[in-house]
Amino acid sequence: EELTAVVCLETDLRDGMMEVDIGDHSVLLTRCNGKYSAIGNQCTHYGAPLVLSGNKVRCPWHGSCFNAVTGDLEEFPGIDSLPCHKVRIQNSKVYVSINKKAASLICAETLRQENFGGRIIMVSRDDLLPYDKTRLSKVMNVLSDTIVLRRMEFFHQYGIEVWLRKAVSVDTEKKTVTFDDGLVQSYDQLLLSTGCAKGLDVPGINLDNIKMLETPEDARQIHAACLGCNIVLVGTSFVMEVASYMIDKASTITVVGSSEMPYQNTLGLEVGKITMMMLSEKGVRFFMNDHVTEIKGRNGKVKEIVLKSGNVIPADVLIVGISIPNSEYLQDTNIQMNSKKFVIVNKYMQTNVPDVFCAGDLASFPLAVAKNQLVNIGHWQMAQAQRIAALNMLKKTTELTSVPYYWTVLLGRTIRYAYGEGYTEIILKGNHEFEERKFLALYINDEVIAAVGLNYDPVVSAVAERLLSGKVITKKEA
Repeated sequence: EELTAVVCLETDLRDGMMEVDIGDHSVLLTRCNGKYSAIGNQCTHYGAPLVLSGNKVRCPWHGSCFNAVTGDLEEFPGIDSLPCHKVRIQNSKVYVSINKKAASLICAETLRQENFGGRIIMVSRDDLLPYDKTRLSKVMNVLSDTIVLRRMEFFHQYGIEVWLRKAVSVDTEKKTVTFDDGLVQSYDQLLLSTGCAKGLDVPGINLDNIKMLETPEDARQIHAACLGCNIVLVGTSFVMEVASYMIDKASTITVVGSSEMPYQNTLGLEVGKITMMMLSEKGVRFFMNDHVTEIKGRNGKVKEIVLKSGNVIPADVLIVGISIPNSEYLQDTNIQMNSKKFVIVNKYMQTNVPDVFCAGDLASFPLAVAKNQLVNIGHWQMAQAQRIAALNMLKKTTELTSVPYYWTVLLGRTIRYAYGEGYTEIILKGNHEFEERKFLALYINDEVIAAVGLNYDPVVSAVAERLLSGKVITKKEA
């Protein structure tokens, strides 16, 4: 059943975008090179309004990108493409027709989308279907069923087998995977995406109340265990969101980091200093350029954290925010790994072993916007972008060209970051000294290679779009 309406005159919209209403529905009417299109007006990730950039529309919140003509998903973390509606011009009037029962195209399962008709087995050691892990550190009492990306009906509908078990070894000669229950499964093509695990190995690590945030159950346990308690967090990247979340819940919050500033490896010293100042003002203590050497307990539970500096921190709960790659099950294979045991892949997400691919936190891959320097980026958007592994399994040769885009939430404010590598200076704009913090940092190496912003939307999305298109932003323009 279709609903059709006149939304504007042909002369009302030059090349650009406007929101129009058809009955109770709102859509985006776009005009690119004189051609009209009508697409959904909200990002398929978390419903953000969209911004037109050339022949694309981009989400200013988390960086999802869609084709402005077809609605096709071109950059993650969007879950589906945007619905695309019929447009016709008659007597200089623009008509849009929408299907009241329209469903957006399924993009998450690329193999099925590309008409692969063979058997697909997806194996997870978790006891849950795939879920939005980025929400765990932001809303820690989250319910599991609110963050599951796809219901089981989806997997049944598209003939995707879901196994909840753990891989213990791979034999690339026989092309088999062995699981913890003894099952041995053969494969034609294999994707490794087993992520990372707790990366702290010191005396006392097996005491109770030592947590790592990996699952919704972990999040709920941390939320319950930390109420009114002394908590210590090890690591200064996205685990900082947990420190922010706990400010009005825990008695004391202490962060231990090996770098000089939080987020230093991603956001740099200058912006790291701002994040540290934001949390310090709320009572969070920091021990930087330091690390844990021992965990002391009482009655089987953590009681004190001993640092290399000699400082001893009282702790009822220890949250480990540093990790190492889950690659032990590959140790007897010929799959190439780097010194940190991340799996090395090329720009097609292929390992050095035929028919074996790797993606997500486990992969060390060449980053196009950093002159193909090998990097490891443990964030959701890049893991989704590496779906190109599926295309290359199908011999549809596709290179990884995405610009890493990620976000972190501190004190209810979202910092967005478009990633580059190897900056030599930072241009910092805005007011970061006062309560109404607002800033934009542009990272320079002869030209802009990255950007981070707080309350500066949609500038970071615009920078990401420029980086993706290969259009240089000069230092003078910055």
